[in-house]
Amino acid sequence: MAFWRRADSLQLSSKERFSLLLLDLEEYFFEQHLAHHICKAGEGRERSVSGSLKICSKSLIFEPDKIEEPILKIALRDCLKIEVEDGEDLFRNNKHKRFTVAFNQVYLIKEQNIVSPYKLMRGGGRFFFQLEDSRKADDVVQTVLQLQRASRLEKLGDQTAMITAILQSRLARASFDKNSFQSVNEISNMECEAEMITPLVSNPGHVCITDKHLYFQPLNGFPKPVVHISLADIRRIYKRRHMLMPLGLEVFCTENDLCSDIYLKFYNPKDRDGVYYYIAAYLENHVTEHTADSYMLQWQMGQISNYQYLLHLNNLADRSCNDLSQYPVFPWIIADYTSSQLDLTIPETFRDLRKPVGALNKDRLERLLKRYREMPDPKFIYGSHYSSPGYVLFYLVRVAPEHMLCIQNGKFDHADRMFNSIAETWRNCLEGVTDFKELIPEFYEDDGAFLLNSLNLDLGKRQGGKLVDDVDIPPWAADVDDFLRKNREALESQYVSDYLHEWIDLIFGYKQRGSEAVAANNVFHPVTYEGEIDLKSIEDPEQKIAMLTQILEFGQTPKQLFTKPHPKRIFTKSRSFSRSSSQNLSTVESPVSPSEDSFEDLTEESKTLAWNNITKFQIEGRHKIHKEAITAIAVTSNGSSVFTTSQDSTLKMFSTSQKSLQRSVSFSNMVRYSGHVK
Repeated sequence: MAFWRRADSLQLSSKERFSLLLLDLEEYFFEQHLAHHICKAGEGRERSVSGSLKICSKSLIFEPDKIEEPILKIALRDCLKIEVEDGEDLFRNNKHKRFTVAFNQVYLIKEQNIVSPYKLMRGGGRFFFQLEDSRKADDVVQTVLQLQRASRLEKLGDQTAMITAILQSRLARASFDKNSFQSVNEISNMECEAEMITPLVSNPGHVCITDKHLYFQPLNGFPKPVVHISLADIRRIYKRRHMLMPLGLEVFCTENDLCSDIYLKFYNPKDRDGVYYYIAAYLENHVTEHTADSYMLQWQMGQISNYQYLLHLNNLADRSCNDLSQYPVFPWIIADYTSSQLDLTIPETFRDLRKPVGALNKDRLERLLKRYREMPDPKFIYGSHYSSPGYVLFYLVRVAPEHMLCIQNGKFDHADRMFNSIAETWRNCLEGVTDFKELIPEFYEDDGAFLLNSLNLDLGKRQGGKLVDDVDIPPWAADVDDFLRKNREALESQYVSDYLHEWIDLIFGYKQRGSEAVAANNVFHPVTYEGEIDLKSIEDPEQKIAMLTQILEFGQTPKQLFTKPHPKRIFTKSRSFSRSSSQNLSTVESPVSPSEDSFEDLTEESKTLAWNNITKFQIEGRHKIHKEAITAIAVTSNGSSVFTTSQDSTLKMFSTSQKSLQRSVSFSNMVRYSGHVK
């Protein structure tokens, strides 16, 4: 499930229009109170709008119960006066306390419950809020005044430090409520403070891990009081770097889902590693470990598709749907978006996977290299990245409009800069001065909602008067579903299988950095690379915040997974055979490419050659390749490599030229599990 579908389902379950996306980036939602917004109704009369008042680290947000009423957001820096006053209770005919907020501007959001750019009402005004429990008015005002002081500090670093201190104080005063345990017999192993990360949102709270569950309890109780995950359901866990720091932990309860069940960011690596240890210890006997090398071997053998392999590599390289600065990256595959028919049998249909997007246009590359040669150190060829939060939301604005409004201060992008056409976007990636973006996994999945304006969003009007609506698809696609089907077919084509390893070298491999990156014209800004920036060494708070902001907005290069050239795929057209049981082999087929046309019978000479090589290796080496009987053998067409499977649940690769064992991987749970435990 994509992150935007999971976010929608979570939001609907909360029965609220309020979303943490209404907050500014790096802002926290602390508490909420049932309240009434007292409005002037003319002739000195007052009317009351019931709802809830949200106290946030940089703003006050009032969410009316009536969906036709707009949500009100007042930035604390825009508040002129906040004070408690006595007034007449409109509902109980007695005295009560309410507080007044004088401001110079206010945002009106989701009027008539329509997602659209925020309306800014300038000119100043005054709002009155009456809490359902008026006894809390003094405490609430004191909290708001404290947060207002932080928001008015001159330096951003000082603001952040004060808000962080307030947050840590609140977390320290609270603790995980063990009444939330799913069973009275559960034993708590560890508790600590952390934040649950979703795209553009960080929600603080408390983590507790027991012998049966992983729990997260938000400090604000939103969107629900507690999130719990059964350890028995967990299939994959990954340590993550979050904002270039080793603080993240992501948990998956499914084998092939794009989005995780929970992503946690801890305040120190020790807590992260502690929680990871408890989960890993539980999973040790349940989930098979897979590394980049083991997935590579599965891919070479045809056990997993190109799509699945790219998803696994993205996961291992710290790419996550919950972190838009490290969103999974997929390549442009098709280069023809103008023909009426798509021909996947000719090379001209495909993008050159040996080159980064920025090097596909020779003329543009020459201009970039001229600038690069004249540039002082540290040099970079491309001034923007191939994956960033802005690029991800460029593609997903139709299904994640509130994320786009969040990152762009309540506005959509200019209509002519929106994702209007597949062909137009590809052309701009080839010709644009600063546009080098790749694609996202959604282009190779079954759900085409991100290409359709199903929410009837008002995304603006282009030059010439055309409204921004559905994305224009190529002439060779009958509809969105057909476009995605052909895109996926292209990804799994023979051409891509032959050259995908070249693109992997650029993004995840040895051409990612260093002299090989320079030779491949694949050099990006230093701040995007893991290990290039040491945030701990930056003492100036202003400089550190500026660096973090740049990291968030610019995007990050994946963790490097391979330092040597990635091998080609072997079994796109493979040959396999099984020897008879009289030779101590079963008749089980070799687990190679699942497509029927991928198998060809070996000649008797090839069978004998493969078997003799294996036998000779075992005799000369005075040891067995496998602990138990070999079940199948496969040999490459040129006879350079032999693959064997065995009853001991391993697959091994043997080099006939070097007469040595090259790789070994367990595949006993290959279909059932895809976990990765470091």
